[in-house]
Amino acid sequence: MSKKRNRPARPTADGGRTGGSGAERSRKASDKAAKAMRARRVSTNTKITFGLLAIVLAGLAGLFVFVQNSSDKARQAAGDRVVRADSHRLTAAEDGKVTIVEFLDFECPSCGQAFPGVERLRQEYTGKITYVVRNFPLTQHANAQNAARAAEAAARQDKFEQMYVKLFENQSTWGGQQQDQSVVFEGYAQQLGLDLAKFRADRDDPGTAARIRDDQSDGTAAGVQSTPSFFINGQRFDGQATYAGLKAAVDAALAG
Repeated sequence: MSKKRNRPARPTADGGRTGGSGAERSRKASDKAAKAMRARRVSTNTKITFGLLAIVLAGLAGLFVFVQNSSDKARQAAGDRVVRADSHRLTAAEDGKVTIVEFLDFECPSCGQAFPGVERLRQEYTGKITYVVRNFPLTQHANAQNAARAAEAAARQDKFEQMYVKLFENQSTWGGQQQDQSVVFEGYAQQLGLDLAKFRADRDDPGTAARIRDDQSDGTAAGVQSTPSFFINGQRFDGQATYAGLKAAVDAALAG
């Protein structure tokens, strides 16, 4: 009888043998699926990363805008408080283009030194600038508060400017004294033709002290730490408090 011979397995198209073709195809399919999953994970992670980055950048941009807006609003609020509707205006500009605000202490020597230049400036620029005076009495000057009260009391009889001039023109007489100079200020009120009884009542009125405190609060909010402190159109003037220094700033503001 003839014997049957075992025939060798025929090679497959991919070089394998028909006996192992199923396992090979399964392995390759698994590898392909794994690569696809890894690719999907990389793609998903990349998308998540870029998404988070976009959120962070948007948040930072929003924070910057918020801080910038808050800063602008704070500056605007401070600028609005430099001068108020009821602040004392010694002169008024017809076009309202330039406003100078001075925070002063009637007993301050530096304010006294600046006074002549300020008066010259006010005279030369009559009708061209608005000049505003606000109180900022310093605690180291014994009669600064009394002088501010005297000026505010005079204002209630429409004589603020006259008392302002009287106090500075005579600063060397009453300034630097430790004794109460209220009687001296009453003498100025009489010279200005004020009702003395009303002057005294207004000087001692709590509302007068409150107004002075409001001036000081606004000055502090605007960054005032010493006197005299000037602001031109809401911006602090950091130059020399002289006629020449102020004139240059005013001319620049008028030309702007």
